[in-house]
Amino acid sequence: MRVAVLGGGAWGTVLAGLASSRGHDVALWEFDARDAATLAKDRATARTVRGFHLPEAVAVTNDLQSAARGRDAIVVVVPSETVRATLSAARPAIADGAVVVCASKGLEPESHKTMAGVIGEVVPQARVALLSGPSFAQEIAAGLPAALVTASKDPSANEAVVAALGGERFRLYTSDDVTGVAIGGALKNVIAIAVGCCDGFGFGLNARAALMTRGLAEMGRLAVKLGAHPLTLAGLAGFGDLVLTCTGELSRNRQVGLALARGEALPQILASLGHVAEGIGTSRTARDLATELGVELPITNAVASVLHDGQTARDAVMQLLARDVRSERA
Repeated sequence: MRVAVLGGGAWGTVLAGLASSRGHDVALWEFDARDAATLAKDRATARTVRGFHLPEAVAVTNDLQSAARGRDAIVVVVPSETVRATLSAARPAIADGAVVVCASKGLEPESHKTMAGVIGEVVPQARVALLSGPSFAQEIAAGLPAALVTASKDPSANEAVVAALGGERFRLYTSDDVTGVAIGGALKNVIAIAVGCCDGFGFGLNARAALMTRGLAEMGRLAVKLGAHPLTLAGLAGFGDLVLTCTGELSRNRQVGLALARGEALPQILASLGHVAEGIGTSRTARDLATELGVELPITNAVASVLHDGQTARDAVMQLLARDVRSERA
């Protein structure tokens, strides 16, 4: 296959390496011209996984249309808020029937669309898929086993993603529930920020388990309202990714929550993080979307109020604890 990866950060370079190791012809596009030059020469940058080097066979370019032209599969690994602009610029070069698979996990701020919705709108000639599930780039780069899910309404698109990236240690299951996979991948980042706060305050493992469980319920409510199958949220893109992101020390979103519990301000957190934490923007977008749909997301609302409305993390946690008791399924 001819595969393009759009995005030269940690996850993008690891996925490009995976595709290359499967014997595919791989091009990697990096937005920043300096980083692209460094990546082409040194096969690594400050943004890639430490110790990982991009295979020499991967062609690195700063020319977006050159990277996308004539490719069978295009893997999008840029921040969710830039997916539309990136694909709009690449669209003239994307072949009819090409598979565009998005590995970014978020919601578009302005439209509140999932990444699948954005791709379908911007590149109507493409077959759309999402790649999601519990996956730290550092562990994948080290060759450790992982299982993810590729979701598409088109079975042949799922087959193409499996052919491009799948292997013994990178197992890819398939799903036709694109909405459920999208919402699970996006909202688990928000819940991980809340869990990071909870752990940072020293509330213990009982509280962590309760928060994760109620967070999963929130994810399910929104997903089902949008037409998803509830059991999708019990799978890799829901429960699986939630557990990893809430408890793994490599989780950027968890680190944001821990920093909030220490009293750090968002600009300080972003400066020290060095990478995108999708849950920051998704918290506000998901809150707005849920308000439109009449869906109750108390944990998401609390995270958004801390990150974007100036509420303190401790006050937000106390308000969550003070909520009225209700049926667990409510």
